[in-house]
Amino acid sequence: LQASLPASLPASLLVAPLVLCLSAAVMASTPPDHHRPDGTFVNTDGVAIDKSMKDLWRAFNEQDKPDPVTFPVLSVEPQALANPTESQLLWVGHSTFLIQSDGMNILTDPQFSRRSSPLSFAGPERTSALPVSTDDLPPIDAVVISHNHYDHLDEASVKALQLRQPQNPPHFFVPLGLAGWFHDLGIDNVTELDWWQSATIGNARFYAVPVKHWSARGVLDRNQSLWAGWVIDLPAQAGLPGQRLLHVGDSGYSQDFRAIGNCFEGINLAMIPIGAYDPRWFMKDAHMNPEEAVQAFLDTGAGTAVGMHWGTFILTFEAMTEPPQRLKAAASEAGLEEGVFTVMQHGEVRPLPAGSIIPAPQCEITSVSLSQAEY
Repeated sequence: LQASLPASLPASLLVAPLVLCLSAAVMASTPPDHHRPDGTFVNTDGVAIDKSMKDLWRAFNEQDKPDPVTFPVLSVEPQALANPTESQLLWVGHSTFLIQSDGMNILTDPQFSRRSSPLSFAGPERTSALPVSTDDLPPIDAVVISHNHYDHLDEASVKALQLRQPQNPPHFFVPLGLAGWFHDLGIDNVTELDWWQSATIGNARFYAVPVKHWSARGVLDRNQSLWAGWVIDLPAQAGLPGQRLLHVGDSGYSQDFRAIGNCFEGINLAMIPIGAYDPRWFMKDAHMNPEEAVQAFLDTGAGTAVGMHWGTFILTFEAMTEPPQRLKAAASEAGLEEGVFTVMQHGEVRPLPAGSIIPAPQCEITSVSLSQAEY
């Protein structure tokens, strides 16, 4: 090689390609900022939510839990779910929704158990009846999981969804670090995504996006798996308009919502948590109050929103009826038209808002292949 190069060629030109290659390799191997060297995760502000046992004890012993409230539950006709006449949304309760559009059936954070707890005999208990059971559902194509807390990742519900469709089980989309939990249950139809990654099944594309939260199912696994919100794109099909939906999961208020809105224009509907926020000094980092939920809605630029994560389990200390009352006042204070950001009744089925052409994401997204070849 040297014999074929001019003697006067500067040495820097010989070294430059090697430097560029090495730089590219280093960049490719450098983990994102929210990945810690010890394998745990932090939020986009670089901080991990890690409350002490002393704070936990103080938060849950300084006042009495609110009285349980049994809310009205609407009757759901399984046949209406099996053969919907339009794109629609069913609120099962808490953070569980059934999204139906153009033949796709998608579940979010499925929680169909009596308790939100690792124990069958203790822990937060559902205060209102389930409007539907897993047996009442149509065949589910995809399930998104926001994180591994028991009110969002329920083992009995996951098993039931898998067992009822042995020949064509739903595909589970989960944040990083959660696939192993599913594999331990014998479930391999699962795809892990990091923030700003996406995967597609059928005509639906799923994007994992950052929110401010934490993870743990025990005392020794804090933040060992990631947490995420989900943007779900359902493109226009057969003359029907497309839908872009956002399911926040759990989150404290942060600039992440502005980032989501900047990347994903044209969100038709956002499902945003509005409950489990008191005592504020303890919950603020991880759970928004209704006023912050309204600001998050404005940050995303969504057209409409539904409040979730309230009225199902007693997890914190605000009255069970308070979140929708404060949401209504906050929405009015923000100048939102009536009906733009509301709540649903347990078992309520609503048409999805009018869709539109879905614009391409305005940020860098990495596509990930599904873990199973048949998809």
